Amino acid sequence: MDPLPGATPDDTNPLRRLTLGELRRRTSMKWRAYPDDVLPLWVAEMDVPLSAPVVTAITDAVARGDTGYPAGTAYADALAGFARARWGWDGLAVERTAIVPDVMLGVVEMLKLVTGPGDPVVVNCPVYRPFYQFVTHMDRRVVEVPLGADLRIDLAALEEAFRHAVADGGRAAYLLCSPHNPTGTVHGAGELAAVATLADRYGVRVVADEIHAPVVALDARFVPYLSVPGAESGLSLMSASKAWNLAGLKAALALAGPAAADDLARVPEEVSHGPSHLGIIAHTAALRDGGDWLDAVRGGLDDNRRLLAALLAEHLPAVRYRPAEGTYLAWLDCRPLGLGDDPAAVFLARGRVALSSGPGFGTGGAGHVRLNLATSPELLTEAVRRMAAALD
Repeated sequence: MDPLPGATPDDTNPLRRLTLGELRRRTSMKWRAYPDDVLPLWVAEMDVPLSAPVVTAITDAVARGDTGYPAGTAYADALAGFARARWGWDGLAVERTAIVPDVMLGVVEMLKLVTGPGDPVVVNCPVYRPFYQFVTHMDRRVVEVPLGADLRIDLAALEEAFRHAVADGGRAAYLLCSPHNPTGTVHGAGELAAVATLADRYGVRVVADEIHAPVVALDARFVPYLSVPGAESGLSLMSASKAWNLAGLKAALALAGPAAADDLARVPEEVSHGPSHLGIIAHTAALRDGGDWLDAVRGGLDDNRRLLAALLAEHLPAVRYRPAEGTYLAWLDCRPLGLGDDPAAVFLARGRVALSSGPGFGTGGAGHVRLNLATSPELLTEAVRRMAAALD
């Protein structure tokens, strides 16, 4: 491949700190799933160096041999402090939290608490592919409710799904993705309160995947589901993994509303042995001391959203893209290009750019791709250039 312009190591934007050569030395999934001539903008890993407080916390722990089993509430305490400072939410009760291995395994444990085999789990599609995989693997039934044309929750359709889900008197859950993956939609307080009202009306239990909560645009506001009126019986999963690029350091927190405390208390003790102690140390440091780094990343992502919009307008004007307020993912409607249900396959084969295939996100995903924005402007520019060349 042609060499890309070098990064600027002294740049305050973490997304501009690493060169392509440095990134290719990584051995994680993003950089090992495809050959070296492919630009990987698919899986949700960021092309950034770690936040300095995280590096210090991990290396200090290793130096003192602090690599045993996890214990204590430091992670929950740090998240509670972050929630107060960032979201104005002081309702995160540490005593109503539990450590879990990661968000998706935490989702599985929460769904086990509130549903049984064969019960329906409502999701808003298109949505994160593992929702389908994990839910069906645990013998629950996925019920799709498409997002509206504005990529927001269609409350009328959601109510209809809730009504049908409990029509036989059985149990049902709603797996809420907030902010939404892959669209990046950040749900507002009014929307979430309406969801809570519907869930209470029909007896549907809400489990919220809020893994991308800290990663919103600088002018956007994330609202925790458990903070809205009527969400007292809800359950939530949060983690520092996406916002601080810590997927390889496994740790997450399950949170319960006041009326769900007894449910959370039933989580088997062995679940708490799943998280990495080093992961908990890293996530705690990120939430407690990594705010400046996070804001620098958020600013860089804002720049990349604007850059992607400009690049598409110039090189792929038929592609429909709506810059999102949350996550570091871009949902591209490529149907006008006539590339079939899976444009990602075309961009990979002809352009050597790896994107996430839309059909895997369920109904509404055909003809779309998901692009990871958390990279350098130079790599993003080259990727769009290659995508356009793939159409020649």
